[in-house]
Amino acid sequence: MKQKIVIKVEMTCDKCRSKAMALVAATVGVDSVALAGDSKDQVVVVGDGVDSVKLTTALRKKVGHAQLVQVGDVKKEEEKKPAEAAAAVVEYAYPWHYYQYPPAGAYCYQQYYSPPDTCWM
Repeated sequence: MKQKIVIKVEMTCDKCRSKAMALVAATVGVDSVALAGDSKDQVVVVGDGVDSVKLTTALRKKVGHAQLVQVGDVKKEEEKKPAEAAAAVVEYAYPWHYYQYPPAGAYCYQQYYSPPDTCWM
């Protein structure tokens, strides 16, 4: 069953945020990672079989102080949102008669007779 884990991490710069996101995304079983909160200091992890305690301790070691805020099951409403977003995608048809450039050929002059002692630089 998928879980939603919210971890509050002290992140002061964009480098810390990207480091935390990369660390969480590399964890086995993670489906999605997002930042939440007013100052983007909460990491929201959705996945199956993710150990929240190990993830929190890894964030403490690599990024900074981390506090486990919430662990719960994913609601079905959140699973329906991506399906609605996919329905709103508009596909554009490309015309079949677009212009193609001719292939670049190698234009060179081939010397048929060249004495062996001659330098052609």
